[in-house]
Amino acid sequence: MADTGDIRNVVLLGHGSSGKTSLVEVILHKTGATNRLGSVDDKTSTCDYYDEEKEHQHSILSATVHATHAGKLVNIIDTPGYPDFTGPAIKSIPAAETAILVVSAAAGVETNTRRMFQLATEANMPRMIVVNKMDAENVVWPELIKTIQETFGSQCRCANLPAADRASVIDCVENDSGDSPVMDVGQAHTELIESIIEADDELMEKYLGGEEIGAEKIAAVFVEALMAGTLIPIVFTDARNEVGVQELLEMIVRCTPSPLQAKPAQLKEGENVTELKADPNGPLAGLVFRVGFDPRSNMKYSSIRIFSGTIKSDTNLLRNDEKKGIRPGHILKAQGGENNPIDAGVAGDIITLAKVEELETGDLVHDGGVCGRFTLPAVPEPMFALALEPASRGDEQKISSALERLCEEDPCFKVTRDQQTKELVASGLGDLHLRVTLEKMANRFKLAVNTKEPKIPYRETITAKAEGHYRHKKQTGGAGQFGEVYLRVEPAERNSDPPLQYNWDIFGGSIPGQFEPAVLKGVNEVMQNGFVAGFPIQDIAVSIYDGKYHPVDSKEVAFRAAGKGAFLDALEKARPVLLEPIVDMEVTIPAENVGDITGDLASKRGRVQGQEVLPGNFAMIKAQVPLSEVTQYNSQLKSVTGGRGSYSMTLSHYELVPPNVQQQIVAQYAKKKEED
Repeated sequence: MADTGDIRNVVLLGHGSSGKTSLVEVILHKTGATNRLGSVDDKTSTCDYYDEEKEHQHSILSATVHATHAGKLVNIIDTPGYPDFTGPAIKSIPAAETAILVVSAAAGVETNTRRMFQLATEANMPRMIVVNKMDAENVVWPELIKTIQETFGSQCRCANLPAADRASVIDCVENDSGDSPVMDVGQAHTELIESIIEADDELMEKYLGGEEIGAEKIAAVFVEALMAGTLIPIVFTDARNEVGVQELLEMIVRCTPSPLQAKPAQLKEGENVTELKADPNGPLAGLVFRVGFDPRSNMKYSSIRIFSGTIKSDTNLLRNDEKKGIRPGHILKAQGGENNPIDAGVAGDIITLAKVEELETGDLVHDGGVCGRFTLPAVPEPMFALALEPASRGDEQKISSALERLCEEDPCFKVTRDQQTKELVASGLGDLHLRVTLEKMANRFKLAVNTKEPKIPYRETITAKAEGHYRHKKQTGGAGQFGEVYLRVEPAERNSDPPLQYNWDIFGGSIPGQFEPAVLKGVNEVMQNGFVAGFPIQDIAVSIYDGKYHPVDSKEVAFRAAGKGAFLDALEKARPVLLEPIVDMEVTIPAENVGDITGDLASKRGRVQGQEVLPGNFAMIKAQVPLSEVTQYNSQLKSVTGGRGSYSMTLSHYELVPPNVQQQIVAQYAKKKEED
């Protein structure tokens, strides 16, 4: 069990194929944590242990591993890099003290690296940049460093540099001369020292006075500079050839903050803020940042970062504000897919619990000594959707259970039953995300589904005032049914809540009050099933103002039918129309694609709201677009930008569907109704 001051927690972030997992494998091998060097290409990686990760040769979920070096315990969280799998990466950020952004020398600063750096900055974390694949050919090194500084700030300084033969690296703290293809070593040394001592006023004063600052003092203030943000060190590695990785490990151990040095995590409850000091003897407080399932046994594992206190197998564990205690069982230390028991988890460490079904990502676990919630970074809203149908009859219940498990594992995978279309809809961040997740379900649960594009959740409304009337009269051999209703309808404010503004304006008892619920039931039935094309109605005001009843024959069923009939009669006269969902989109693309993308969005009936210039020759376009036009936008954007573009979208509001589009939708509805 490590002392809190001897723990280092780092999270590796960056775009896919930058080499994060390969770096981790070399660290594990160099420290003796593994007895052979794992490889993504050979499908022997410690971190990528799911079948789908081996097959696709990239991370899909985050993985936690640990290594010991120079008496320090280094916990490493390896995260997925492709935009479709950013959810687990984002959820891992609060579990570490230091964010290490990995950039491929060949590819440069990519979309997801930029996004992850921003999230780490917002979390107020110390950041490092690792330029991996330094053996890549045709890299314009000065241009790459310039792009990194333009994108992430001038405080990005080279802490080491590739040697001329790129078979080793030159330490820029200790060396002020040497031969590197990236930049002058003396210049890098000066810039680095100045950024470090900026965090210490006394050292800065001595330096400006011409005094020589010793290497020991520089090393001592390095951590402060990292935490203050005056320095974002850039280091170089070539994981494939194991170059620079030892130096990276040394920097993690010597220059990144321990949990004792880092800013305390905070719990918030209303206006109250509780700071969690990294004290093993303090009240227990931990964050569940990852939930995963063993690919073979399907056993649930929950990864927890402990911020305060100590957790043992007999600790009475509480979840959030629940009062029911949980027995944690064995305390485990994860090494990718392997989990080994340890005596206890102390403040600052990352541990794993098995078979604790109650825990979910984002939960606070505690022993009753604290309360509140962690403020966590938001994950993107999943907007790419597929409708699912079981490939085999009778699998509906099994599929629901399997999908529930997959949702627990991935914060950006959602499954809903659309009340309107009756479809089971799976939503994710892109086509790849959904395909891999469904592949996982097939591999793990032996369940297959057929997929199709989901129906767009249109709505209906009216554009004019109208009156409706219906008399329901039914005579049988015995007692009859009678109910008569008069009502008015008029448009309500667009996107109003609730969608129905209802008034019972009966005076003089023409309809007894006991039948009001029945009339409202009839109206609500139409509200749900629609009039134009079978979609729910919204933004409508209904006034029930007159009617007739019979003292013997009037019953609830009669007034339900009368309310429904009168409402349908009024809708027919009120110029009913369709409404379509409009989404807010933010599209991040290379600057050279701006013209293509704005033109494409315009062709999709989109309205460009604004444009921002981003560092690294990128741009962000903000637009509002009908959802029906962008259901397959992921593949279209990749095609136009060569895979360098990304987007997010959220529901904004509903708008009138153009008449020509409405005609097509109504025709499709009529055809399907006829077939049914």
